[in-house]
Parts: sequence; C-alpha cells; structure tokens
Amino acid sequence: MKVFNTTATCMPSKHYMVDLSSRVKEIKELVDDGKYFTINRARQYGKTTTLAALDTYLSSQYDVVSLDFQDITEGIYHNEDTFVRGLGQVICDTRDAIEFPLPDEYYDALRELAVEKRTLVMSDIFRIFDRWCKENERPIVLIIDEVDNPSNHFVFLDFLGKLRSNYLKRAKNPRFKTFHSVILAGVKDIKHLKSKIRPEEEGTENSPWNISADFNIDMSLSEKGIKGMLDEYEADHHTGMDTTKIASLIWQQTSGYPFLVSRICQLIDEQIMPSTSPSEAWSRDGFNAALRLILSENNTLFQTLTKNLNKYPRLRNALRSILMEGTKLTYNAQQDSIVQMQMYGLIKNDHNTVRVSNVIFETLLYNLFLSDVELENNVFYNTGTLYKSKFIKDKRLDMVAVLKGFIETYTLVYGSLEEKFKEESAREYFLLYLKPIINGTGNFYIEAQTRDQLRTDVIVDYLGEQFIIELKIWNGPAYNEKGEKQICEYLERFGLKTGYMLTFNFNKTKEQGVKEVKIGEMTVYEATV
Repeated sequence: MKVFNTTATCMPSKHYMVDLSSRVKEIKELVDDGKYFTINRARQYGKTTTLAALDTYLSSQYDVVSLDFQDITEGIYHNEDTFVRGLGQVICDTRDAIEFPLPDEYYDALRELAVEKRTLVMSDIFRIFDRWCKENERPIVLIIDEVDNPSNHFVFLDFLGKLRSNYLKRAKNPRFKTFHSVILAGVKDIKHLKSKIRPEEEGTENSPWNISADFNIDMSLSEKGIKGMLDEYEADHHTGMDTTKIASLIWQQTSGYPFLVSRICQLIDEQIMPSTSPSEAWSRDGFNAALRLILSENNTLFQTLTKNLNKYPRLRNALRSILMEGTKLTYNAQQDSIVQMQMYGLIKNDHNTVRVSNVIFETLLYNLFLSDVELENNVFYNTGTLYKSKFIKDKRLDMVAVLKGFIETYTLVYGSLEEKFKEESAREYFLLYLKPIINGTGNFYIEAQTRDQLRTDVIVDYLGEQFIIELKIWNGPAYNEKGEKQICEYLERFGLKTGYMLTFNFNKTKEQGVKEVKIGEMTVYEATV
C-alpha cells in the first residue's frame, strides 16, 4: 500500500503524489530547444522528485546523465586535479549503482583519470565529454542535483565556465557536439555564485552561467493536482472524504508548497486517523488537527526558514511590520535580503509587493513574533492564559466573552493613558490575548487579502466552529459602516451568520464595550477599545 512521503524522492510506485506529467512536459520543451538552465527552488520543494520524473520522461528520446553533487566530498574541490579525478569517479560509480547510458569506452577513460600520474586540468575530462557527445547515437542531457554543495569553490566556477564555453561553440558551429541540454538544480540561483567568491570588481556580469535560460515553470502543486492525489488515496482507503473540499483546505493553507501538502496528508493518515474514524480524520476537524500538529513541529524546513530569517534582521523586522501592522513592502529584485528570502521560499512577489509565501508560513511567523513578546512577560498574554477557562463554555469558545475580557484588560493596563498604547501594537496585543485561549485546541490565521494598516481579518477555528473577527482602527462613521458591509460579505462567503468587529478607537470620547448589531440576516458583535 502506498504512503505519503516527506523525505527524499517521491516515487509513484510507493508514494501518494501529485501527477507531475504536465510539469515535466513543460520542462522538456526547454530541453528540446537545447537550453541550459537552473531549477532553483526552496528546500523540500520537490526538485529532486521532479528531476527523477524528468529523467524517466526524457529517456525515450535522450540519454540522460543524472548526477547528485552530494556524492562529491569537500576535498574534491581542492583544485582542478582533484575535481577532475573525483567527478570522473562519481560518474563511473553512478553507472555502477544504477542503469546509466555511459558506453564502456568512456567509462574506462573516466576510470583512468583516477590513476593518471600527471596533474589533471578541467579540459582533460571535457575532452572525454566532447568525444562522447560527438559519437553518441542520441543527444545527451546532463542533470546535476544539489549544485549548492560546491557553490563556494573556484573550481566549480571553472566547471561551469567550460560548460558555457562549449555551449557558445555550439551556437557558432552547429556541427560542434556537446551536451544537448544541461540542468542544474539547487536552492541557490547560480547567477549569485560569482559575486560570492570572486573579487568585488568582477561583479556578476561575467557569470559563467549567464547563458542560462529563464526557468519560470510553476513548481507548486495545484488544487486540482492535490485532489487527484487524494482521489487515489480515497480509492485505496474508502474514508468517505470529500476530496474536493479537503484539497481546497490544503491548498488554501499551503499555496501548493510540496512538503507542506504531503506533510499535512501524512499527519492525518498516520497520526490522526488511528485515533478517530477515517471520515472524521479526513474532515475539516481532522485537517485543523493536522495544522496544529505541523505548526508545533520543529521540522527541518521550519528550522531552515527561521535560521535564514535570523540572517536578515532587517527583513525580519519588515516582515513583522507587514504581519502585525499591515504595512506594505515593495518587492525589489535588487534588494539582496528580499532576493535571498524569496530564494529560500519564505516570501513571494505578489504584484510587486512582498508577501509571505503561504498561510502556514505566516502563522509560523506570527507564533514566532508573538513568542518574542511572550518571553517579556506580556500582560495581555498572561491575562489570556490566566482567565482561559472563562471563555470556554461546554467546549465552545465564547468570542463575545473574549472581546469583553480583552477590553477589561486594556482598561486595567492603560486606563486613560491612551498615548502609551500605540496603534501599531493593537493587533499584536489582541493576538497575544487570544493565543493562549485557543492554544492546543484551535487555530487562527490572518486573511492576507484584507490586511492593511486600517483593517485585518482574523479567522479562528475552534473544535469545528469558525469565527471571523475584523480588527480595525477607528477612522470615522463612514469607514465603520463600510467595515460592517465588508464583514457581512465575508460571513456570507464562509456560510456564517455571526461575526465580530474589534475597533481600536483612540478618541478620548469613545464609548468602550460590546454591542450587538443586526445587519439583515447577520449578527455582528461590535467591540470598541
């Protein structure tokens, strides 16, 4: 029976996975055109799995040489001599381990490099490559995975330089034979390598990989593709799940990030389903339980994200401002910290604005930023923790009581000294108050499309019940009426009849408290701080 996989390469015969056929067809078009290109995506974004599928798909037309530079140890990058010997050995070892389209003649020639008495240079191995490409019956495609490993070594740039040189020779003289297509895969964009290890004045203009074609193929998993994977699972397990609904929930939270998609399914299958019924596991409640589990993990992907975030404190502060204060950050392809964090998968360019890549990453960041404040013995977090039992009645969350409790805490802490309560802290303090109340049982996330400096919508899931809370800064009666209309539209979208508004009003004449407002068939509890 197949399983969900979140480690190493996914194999269609063993693992439930999204059909990649349309993706590899797109990539094959680049190969057919003889392009040299790089597939650079964040960790655990399905690069290796895609390369394995591509290898199989191309093999009917091409001889594919697929290498993994994790097999090349650090010492091999010492100089050209050690690199040439080591690379030849890796190619031969790969053919020994798996079926590999390397004729005996060139296998022997590469083996002989290892015992050659003289000092070897890069051209020694490329002479073998050139003869191989010239005499081979079919075009040869070279695929190299994990090109991050040698990214700080001069000798690797020399290797890229020789690939580039041969590519240009072929462009000038079509009779010259070299690798038909070269695909390099890793997290880092090869275009950044030269600037890291060459003198500053050389810059990146003469990068040895400036021949690389643009790779704009979407590597995320589509909602339709996720549904197809769940349909296959359902055919095996007969859980009774609504695959369309579950696929939609997964995509909304992950935006198709492959690891997150597979991990949520894996958690439901392996940890949630054994303790409940299959139909309950593959429901909204089971999905929310999986969200709580994944957000409590310290998996390698989350470790990588937080580590890289700490490397760029300016961007960390900017992201905090985006999430907590609703500020906007313009996407700038020349800003190194922005480019780096996009490369690591944490952010994306959304209509020239910096956005966190998906809701799970956003929630991870909210929890991280809120934890920073929790450690400072914050009164809002402590009060929410202390009076948690007041807000849970018969296992149901009483959101009106939560809003009243928050107003009481604010009044107790600040009284009439409103100037100490900054507008940009408003959302943060409410989330600090809410977090310990729902922690371990419920989830919250922020609706990114409504987040700005005046308004934010918080969606809370608590034991199968959803709550929509609009947080906003008071900006006059007209804006308040607009907010009422917006939350009613939002409630209709979620199929709810009751919503909540929390308005932060910094006017001294404001009237604090919670009032019930009827708007058509909707009921909105409007709280004012």
